[in-house]
Amino acid sequence: MSLMASSRRKGSRARQRLILFLAAFSFLAVAAALVIFALRDNFQFFVTPSQVSERGIAPGQRIRLGGAVEHGSFTRADDGLTLHFSITDGVAGLPVRYKGLLPDLFREGQCVIAEGALDEGGIFTATSVLAKHDENYVPPEVAASMAQSGGGMDCSDFAQPAEEARAS
Repeated sequence: MSLMASSRRKGSRARQRLILFLAAFSFLAVAAALVIFALRDNFQFFVTPSQVSERGIAPGQRIRLGGAVEHGSFTRADDGLTLHFSITDGVAGLPVRYKGLLPDLFREGQCVIAEGALDEGGIFTATSVLAKHDENYVPPEVAASMAQSGGGMDCSDFAQPAEEARAS
């Protein structure tokens, strides 16, 4: 009789270990899914102006906005530090406000990535601006993203005003 009771205890211990293992595995799977869900928008290096409207990015949500500085859009405010310009992907443009010093390579027609958030008025308020360093090199993921939203144009093509790009 004691031999039978002993084997039952062993079976119930194995069952408890299995249940504990399955519970721990389920907990880890749910935790991993929640982390991936929370970070899904951060996997992409930047979004283009077209993608901002397509995705319905909410005001205040921090993003990286990539594209070219539209020709004729650059202005400097009276304080000398606040800058206004538009970033375009050849399909859509988005006005940008930035207060600070720009990189030496910044100019109209140059590809840039601005980090910041949209305000309630639809203006992108940048906290930092990065300029592309070489005229000939575009990282493959940047080229693919810009080609997808802009119909295969290169960076210099993105600099034309959005209305001209749509007309051509």
